[in-house]
Amino acid sequence: MVLGHGAGGGVEAPDLAAATQAAVPEGVTVALVEQPYRVAGRKSPAPARRLDEAWTAVLEQLTAGELADLPLIVGGRSLGARVACRCLPDTGGMAVLCLAFPLQPPARKGKEPSPDRLPELEAVDVPMLVVQGDRDQFGMPGEGRKRRVVQVPGANHSLRTDPDAVEDAVRSWLPGVTEGKAAAANG
Repeated sequence: MVLGHGAGGGVEAPDLAAATQAAVPEGVTVALVEQPYRVAGRKSPAPARRLDEAWTAVLEQLTAGELADLPLIVGGRSLGARVACRCLPDTGGMAVLCLAFPLQPPARKGKEPSPDRLPELEAVDVPMLVVQGDRDQFGMPGEGRKRRVVQVPGANHSLRTDPDAVEDAVRSWLPGVTEGKAAAANG
């Protein structure tokens, strides 16, 4: 499983730690990817095109090396989840994990609302888990054909209030994804 961070933080985010804690006991290797703008010490994310290029380059390197021949789950928190969804056709993930997907940016005073990002979720045609705080100011996506949505009670976009709920959601989803891949490989 390869996970990216959100726009305002790095790979040390509590929900990324919770997802890692859920995955490792299930035998899933986890790689946390820090975008180049963070590595360079900048706080503002690069444009989407640059984020996608960096993500794709890291995934190419990992799947040619350390993660060669392993089934790949991609995802991340917030911005990292968006990048993973957009790049899925280029990275070959078998599943996507979205933590705090930023569905609809809150309206800014005096500005038109930004378009929602549901098309990024709808374009994903592999199993997907979205873990979202029930008070997330970026909205709540609905379930989809291959999309499961788990709401964390009392949590906002940071998902900091209940990392155990995040861990439980990921832990309950992973076996269905990893066992399904193993069955397909053996069948």
